[in-house]
Amino acid sequence: MIDTFSEFKELKNIDRTTMISVLEDSFRNVLAKMFGTDENFDIIVNPDKGDFEIWRNRKVVEDGEVEDPNLQISLSEAKKIDEDYELDEEVTDEVFFEKFGRRAILNLRQTLASKILELQKDALYNQYKDKIGQLVSAEVYQIWKKEMLLIDDDGNELLLPKSAQIPGDFYRKGETARAVIAQVDNKNNNPKIIVSRTSEDFLRRLFEIEVPEIHDGLITIHKVARIPGERAKIAVESYDERIDPVGACVGVKGSRIHGIVRELRNENIDVINYTTNASLFIQRALNPAKISSIRINEEEKKAEVFLKPEEVSLAIGKGGHNIKLASMLTGYTIDVYRDIEETEEDIYLDEFKDEIDEWVIESLKSIGCATARAVLNKSREELIESADLEEDTVDEVINILKAEFDDTEEA
Repeated sequence: MIDTFSEFKELKNIDRTTMISVLEDSFRNVLAKMFGTDENFDIIVNPDKGDFEIWRNRKVVEDGEVEDPNLQISLSEAKKIDEDYELDEEVTDEVFFEKFGRRAILNLRQTLASKILELQKDALYNQYKDKIGQLVSAEVYQIWKKEMLLIDDDGNELLLPKSAQIPGDFYRKGETARAVIAQVDNKNNNPKIIVSRTSEDFLRRLFEIEVPEIHDGLITIHKVARIPGERAKIAVESYDERIDPVGACVGVKGSRIHGIVRELRNENIDVINYTTNASLFIQRALNPAKISSIRINEEEKKAEVFLKPEEVSLAIGKGGHNIKLASMLTGYTIDVYRDIEETEEDIYLDEFKDEIDEWVIESLKSIGCATARAVLNKSREELIESADLEEDTVDEVINILKAEFDDTEEA
């Protein structure tokens, strides 16, 4: 048993004091079950020699007055051990555990195994609870429908849920996967380590590995926004004027960022210079779109961005990803408006809230149509497809807007 425990000690990194304590507690647990108490036993564990001793202390009483043979010993029995023993003295004699029989030994084995398992769980939880956000590499051991089981270098189990996998992820058993530790639970003393590849921290850690300037603290990552597997934006700043933070992160001909893009299953990454100037930061976040003007409401954290009609689709991006990531990165709710020529009369859609449902207006604004003419300049089919509206709804909106301009012209 001690040999086995010594092997466990090497594998699980349990210190000597804890090992001795666990062995002693296990023996005491079994002795207490057998004799009703373990208080009169001394247990000496010597892991260096690989042995242990159990000594029992009993009080000497008159012959025929022994009430508990575990706590008391008759005078005649005590004198068989040593002739010098007298009444009320304490007799200490060695107990040989193997003589207690098979059941006691099996009980000890079960108790010891249970305590070792508890130690193993505590060690696992303590090992990972302070590592949230750190990068780990582990072998894919089992793949299920809703999650994957990974095994790290120490043989610990890590869970990668389907929701924390990048949409393009595909692994086979035995391959190595990289992720960050996202959550460490210990419900009912059953530690569970959850890792993630969709976390913003995963992108941060990859940049720290690929860009030495970030690892050395010369460049700081201020903000990260991701739509996993699709697109990401990262805002960086350099504390050394001689270092271009964007250039350092991208590398010569994209050498540094290409490895990160491959790890993220071809997730497009925009690296921009961070600034405390909200207006400039929003303009950079909406890149590649060129902004004509911007109006910011600091209290409500809202920004109204005006662009030329041909720039609107660039600002919104495919599937609305560009504007969504810009909002996530800057912390501002961004509304995009077409920059209307002063000679052309137009009306903002918000003026039609009495006639058009608000959710319809928001759907139209989400595709860059913030004014009546912006809507009318698009084809009926384009409005139905892009804004994801019913045909009848689009026809009703067009009629309302056209009627408004007809009435204005007549007047």
